[in-house]
Amino acid sequence: MNGRVVTELGTRADPRTDRIDVDGRPLQLPAESTYLLLHKPVGVVTTLSDPEGRPTVVGFLDRIETRVYPVGRLDFHSSGLLLLTDDGELASRLMHPRHGIEREYRVKVKGAFDESALARLRAGVRIDGGRPARADVEVRREHDGKTWMHLTLTEGRHHEVRRMCEAVGLRVEKLRRVRYGPLALGKLAPGEVRRLTAREVGLLRRAVGL
Repeated sequence: MNGRVVTELGTRADPRTDRIDVDGRPLQLPAESTYLLLHKPVGVVTTLSDPEGRPTVVGFLDRIETRVYPVGRLDFHSSGLLLLTDDGELASRLMHPRHGIEREYRVKVKGAFDESALARLRAGVRIDGGRPARADVEVRREHDGKTWMHLTLTEGRHHEVRRMCEAVGLRVEKLRRVRYGPLALGKLAPGEVRRLTAREVGLLRRAVGL
């Protein structure tokens, strides 16, 4: 360490300020990962590039030097919380169904919300020929022929919320993801992005057993 051989167990060193060689090679610090929370607006695709020339989430990351990738997707017509990171292991675990990471959506549908539709969403509806998709549902408000509700799911299938609502006869007019696991969208405005706090990163990692 710093040009001398250390043989005493328990010797303290700070890899950020001390030079530490192991078998003649300098010890490399792992690169710090980047964790971002973006409020994706409607009319933006959740990819790094788009062959059709549509706006992508990259347009909101001009001040971010690290190349990050979206964790899951929000469709073109949906808005809300989108996590982006270069931590591949964490992203993979968050998206895997076995970890049961909750995704909460605020949904506005056309028409009154009847009890039969509520029961079917809770019991599960088939949307792709596989196992039924289920959601916890809470109706928040009904007004002027519209219904606002919150749906919470633990999977992220393609267009899952919209397809579930359509399966029970509800037409989605607006969809926003307001929570992903322990992360909440809060008051972040559409198009705004912020870095996660150390506490938020820790909560995400613990949620998937890291």
